[in-house]
Amino acid sequence: MLPNDTLLTVWAPRMLAVLRIMTALLFIAHGSQKLLDFPPLGRPLPEAMTLSWFAGVLELVGGILVLLGLFTRPVAFILAGEMAFAYFMGHAPRNFFPVLNGGDAAILFCFIFLYLSVAGPGAWALDNARRSRSVAA
Repeated sequence: MLPNDTLLTVWAPRMLAVLRIMTALLFIAHGSQKLLDFPPLGRPLPEAMTLSWFAGVLELVGGILVLLGLFTRPVAFILAGEMAFAYFMGHAPRNFFPVLNGGDAAILFCFIFLYLSVAGPGAWALDNARRSRSVAA
């Protein structure tokens, strides 16, 4: 059996990567639904350059970048801001309580992305490959 600190040292970056990957997959689904109507909602796609279109682009492209672990910190920071904006513009006016205004996902995404912007991507990220390549050069 590994000592407890070794176990944490080995698994903490891996679990951070799992959190990053699963969050990104869920986030990509929101963007693909807005921009590609997949999974289908049956409503019209947003017109280019509208608020909903920008949200979809951030969610789809930003989600893919976070999934790959590429430019994770700045992208996650931008996405945290998008989710804060989405909460205060779209959810908070409906009701004070997140469970009643449908904003719980926006709050969770906001704080997970804020955490990723500080903690970094964890294991299995292209950021790590870029960093090791720039150190070797």
